[in-house]
Amino acid sequence: MADSYKKAYFHIVFSPKYRQSLIQKQWKESLEKYICGIITNNQHKPIAVTAMPDHIHIFIGYNLNQTIPQLVENIKTSSNKWINESKFTKFYFEWQNGYGAFTHSHGNMDTVAKYVMNQEEHHKKVSFRQEYVDLLKENDIEFKDQYLFDFFDDLG
Repeated sequence: MADSYKKAYFHIVFSPKYRQSLIQKQWKESLEKYICGIITNNQHKPIAVTAMPDHIHIFIGYNLNQTIPQLVENIKTSSNKWINESKFTKFYFEWQNGYGAFTHSHGNMDTVAKYVMNQEEHHKKVSFRQEYVDLLKENDIEFKDQYLFDFFDDLG
């Protein structure tokens, strides 16, 4: 009898509401570990998770038995609650609506994992907005500027 074989990798990116820089160095590692736990509890494999002050990158080995929207919603809802209950910030924390999800091949695993883990260095040269637009373009995803994340420079 034949069996089914499958493997998929996703790079997921999202931001706090209004792209506020609320993720502080003092608790970013705790947030990364907490999110890895959520990913694992949903039967996915965390490969690389890096939180920046104003966004997060998550690279996973993806379990095809759950949709990406369900996983992202679970990560956002659970981590929102955890961050606020832990009182890491004096401001109410919530993630913005929307996210980017990009597929990768097994052969690109190391490159994508290094990219995710090297975010601090990367953002010394490139803004999050430019990075996100570049990811959309590299993945041939059509978008409209007005439907991107709410960036601070868009609010003025």
